[in-house]
Amino acid sequence: MNIAHLLLGSSQEFRDLPALARGTSPYLSYRDLWRKVAVMSTHLQVRFGLQRGDRVAFAMTNCVEAIEVMYAIWHAGLSAVPMNAKLHAKEMAFILENSGARLCFVTPDLAGTIAEAAREAPELREIVDTTTRAYSFMGVGDPSPMADAEPTDPAWLFYTSGTTGRPKGATLTHRNLLAMTLNYFADVDRPPPGGSIVHAAPISHGSGLWNFPMLARGSVQVFPESGKYEVPETVELMNRWPECSIFLAPTMVKRLVEHGSAADLRPGALRLITYGGAPMYVSDLKRAMELLGNVLTQLYGQGESPMTITHLSREFHAERDHPRWEARLASAGIADTCMEVRVVDEDGRQVPTGEVGEIICKGDPVMSGYWNNPEATARSLRNGWLWTGDVGAFDEEGFLTLKDRSKDMIISGGSNIYPREIEDVLNLHPAVAECSVVGRPHPEWGEEVVAFIVPRQGANVKPAELDKLCLDNIARFKRPKDYKFLDALPKNNYGKILKTELRTKL
Repeated sequence: MNIAHLLLGSSQEFRDLPALARGTSPYLSYRDLWRKVAVMSTHLQVRFGLQRGDRVAFAMTNCVEAIEVMYAIWHAGLSAVPMNAKLHAKEMAFILENSGARLCFVTPDLAGTIAEAAREAPELREIVDTTTRAYSFMGVGDPSPMADAEPTDPAWLFYTSGTTGRPKGATLTHRNLLAMTLNYFADVDRPPPGGSIVHAAPISHGSGLWNFPMLARGSVQVFPESGKYEVPETVELMNRWPECSIFLAPTMVKRLVEHGSAADLRPGALRLITYGGAPMYVSDLKRAMELLGNVLTQLYGQGESPMTITHLSREFHAERDHPRWEARLASAGIADTCMEVRVVDEDGRQVPTGEVGEIICKGDPVMSGYWNNPEATARSLRNGWLWTGDVGAFDEEGFLTLKDRSKDMIISGGSNIYPREIEDVLNLHPAVAECSVVGRPHPEWGEEVVAFIVPRQGANVKPAELDKLCLDNIARFKRPKDYKFLDALPKNNYGKILKTELRTKL
């Protein structure tokens, strides 16, 4: 099944509803979007000479054209290669070269970057700027029939963020994307026709993947005119478009809560915030719930199992009277409907409830492998199970609590220390804006705990205060032995903290 069938169905069921919006203004109906995609597909096959299975990249600031491009790619039987707009030209060059992309769509702000990157991508034939006649002409002509696609055909090559080396292209098939879409309806939400999603987070990442369930249900996909996440603009769009859903990283939720314009959000305007991609500290989550109400759902997934491993539903968020409510908020929730999830030791044996091990999962959303990288595929996919590299533990109710990436665990004096547990405590201090904990080599204990702290603007925080906070909440041996204060934490282009870089500052 071609994933573009989702758009075909919506063009028939929701033909006159707006499919895309630029800011506060409707752009295309579902009927018109389907026709434009079918015509663009003709150009991809005839004008550009692309054949089934060819890869087409796009490096685009969030815009309506991104959805047109994606569905034209799939309609033509091709594979999409999304690239984060914030990547360096050398990083984009690697993705273009590794994927063998034949064509790349760009927004004008990235045209120069891609032109530079193209010098190292010999198979790239052409770059199309979405603001030029070369692109607008793709909407002129006759529509082509939708190409057949096998469920196992690659549809989306997602390149990992590469914090520990070269990124790897997680190959997601049509089946993977469809399973992810159906799981949204099972575990996250079933939005009403005529609802909306605001794409404030990068379309190349989680927000872009949420396009599928929203499109399948006749929602309008709204793109901020700024092309990025600005809280006042986002609030305006939430108020403008009904039954609004949005995908945000935890840091983006925090910005929304702390920005004064959040008070302008009309009651009932916001249907759902799904958050994921990084830890959401309980203190931040409570503040968000107090301001926004019961509109938050957490997801835990990876590029290799997109948006699907576990979830913490709105219902679980709302159960304040439950004796383990805070522990649940600190967890990643329960296994998704379409997933089997285990915590195992290094030999793959399932560990008892409450014990920590590596998280592995299996299900239809899990990638088919890494593009042209059989060695990495063999390490990550074993007997049908995806080894996530994340460390966690299940409780007796089936809630999974993430500890850390396996490489970030600190071993001090033979005891395992999980940085997130310490970070959760440090974030309770009102003067702490952000923090991150890493291990530092120690001649006697093996490693010792070091905390990097970003104070809130104008605030003063003393190590003694942080020490007391830790001693009041966690075991003494977990307390940081040193505090280092920074203006900002180093992050990659997906907003994840670069602990590898922090370790160079020890």
